[in-house]
Amino acid sequence: MKRLLQIEFQKIFLNRASRLLTISYFILLTAIALIASIEFDIGQIHFRIADQGIFNFPYIWHFNTWVAALLKLFLAIVIVSMMANEYSYRTLKQNLIDGLSKKEFILSKFYTVVVFAGVSTIFVFIVSLVLGLIFSDFTEFSIIFSDLEYLAAFFVKLCGFFSLCLLLGIWVKRSAFALGFLILLSIAEGIAYLFIRTQSDSKWADSISQFFPMTAMSNLIKEPFSRLSGVKTLANQVGEELVKDHQIYLWQIAIVLVWTAFFVWASYRLLEKRDL
Repeated sequence: MKRLLQIEFQKIFLNRASRLLTISYFILLTAIALIASIEFDIGQIHFRIADQGIFNFPYIWHFNTWVAALLKLFLAIVIVSMMANEYSYRTLKQNLIDGLSKKEFILSKFYTVVVFAGVSTIFVFIVSLVLGLIFSDFTEFSIIFSDLEYLAAFFVKLCGFFSLCLLLGIWVKRSAFALGFLILLSIAEGIAYLFIRTQSDSKWADSISQFFPMTAMSNLIKEPFSRLSGVKTLANQVGEELVKDHQIYLWQIAIVLVWTAFFVWASYRLLEKRDL
């Protein structure tokens, strides 16, 4: 495993674009802290976003993992570019000539995906912990370390998404087209959802669409804003009641893990059958 990871990270960090994107991603994760400094002046009203409770424990775990998940496209570009470069620079063929099996090649890519997801999760944990200790109104030990399942969901979500990027990178061979297929897949799932809804109802459509890959990943960490007391109060004032289930269920994680395993298996089968 160590040998395979060394090979992959040497390829990534010798590539200037991949190195720049990876560093930019982690800088942007740190930039979540800048949200705390944003202030609004609306007439006589002056308020700072950090004072609205977004950095309170345990809500911060939900908010920061949701925001950090939006930035995953940076590493997605690295993953698909990593595969595109294998074909462009013929390093894939050279690795196989040097004795690396196709199974080891896919494992090296998957290990890289897991490391990226793991490091991202640890990074978000540290940033969130520091921000929470500075701004949170609740610093009891039991409160600080509750709702940590959002970090587990974040890790699983990244593993699933990056594994999908790996499959698309192997299949398409071009990073731009692979990213385009990600967008097309999201659109296709949306169209399928609308079709099912027209044939039945929204409840049935939700029940089926939760098994779609992109939807399954999205369902792991739902938008956090409807949990804020200020948003709920505003909704009540206009006659709306916000009722949304933000809990993370094991079966939701299981769906994404099954898709992850499928993406890795499909990547191997595709590479195995392809004439290099």
